[in-house]
Amino acid sequence: MSNQYLDPNLKIFTLNSNPKLAEEIARVVGVELGKCSVSQFSDGEIQINIEESIRGCDVYVIQSTSDPVNEHMMELLIMVDALKRASARTINLVIPYYGYARQDRKARAREPITAKLVANLLETAGATRVITLDLHAPQIQGFFDIPIDHLMGVPIIAKYFKGKKFRQEDIVVVSPDHGGVTRARKLAERLKAPIAIIDKRRPRPNVAEVMNIVGNVDGKICIIIDDIIDTAGTITLAAKALIESGAKEVYASCTHPVLSGPAIERINNSPIKELVVTNSINIPEERKIEKLVELSVAPLLGEAIIRVHEDQSVSPLFDI
Repeated sequence: MSNQYLDPNLKIFTLNSNPKLAEEIARVVGVELGKCSVSQFSDGEIQINIEESIRGCDVYVIQSTSDPVNEHMMELLIMVDALKRASARTINLVIPYYGYARQDRKARAREPITAKLVANLLETAGATRVITLDLHAPQIQGFFDIPIDHLMGVPIIAKYFKGKKFRQEDIVVVSPDHGGVTRARKLAERLKAPIAIIDKRRPRPNVAEVMNIVGNVDGKICIIIDDIIDTAGTITLAAKALIESGAKEVYASCTHPVLSGPAIERINNSPIKELVVTNSINIPEERKIEKLVELSVAPLLGEAIIRVHEDQSVSPLFDI
């Protein structure tokens, strides 16, 4: 593909959550980022100005709803409203990290299903399509009544570990809980490795207690895979349990590095050799540690934008 995308009706805009990723995506597609300004009044109200005509255009807005989640969510909603009122033909939201995805069901009485509320808000604002990456729960796709393209981070992570040239018989892919087994199996298939499962009980939110390991990890190089690493409690306890069970080395990987609170300190002090993540969430420079390896999702999302815009199938992107 040439560096210059020829259709002037394709426009890509970024808001404040991850402008670096947006610039990379725009380069992959071969367009300049659209001109818009996002500012705040002194009381915190968000104001957005689109500084070029988008009438009749297919607009793609890149915004992860990551920390500060509510601010980034409001930016996105206000941008959608601005685009709708400026007569954009389609408003396509590229949300590498979909915040509130962990609130996808009622686990206890009188709980909200916030992932569904967010879907309703985006649709009501005027979004016509969503492109996203590794939803915490795949059924969130069903919360939308507009098309949603759900891409996977596993191929990107698998490619990195293949490049390490580990001996096949030495590696085992580890799911940190029962819920992540499908994801672990997908990575294991690509690496042609067996899987192990960490059986854990969580007494309360953000507190994990490791119980035991299902599968053989003795003398193995363990690759833990998850969709989100938040406070890193689960992943560091898992790494410790694997080493105690005879694992030779432990690598951890995830698509969405939320890395809140004590996460960086915990990872630094853990037996994890490398933490392999994507840039779906912008990690500030001061939180980047030696153990952190960042892989770019820009080629994947850029290709998805081109395919959607040209009415081509997005499914080949699952096999890259």
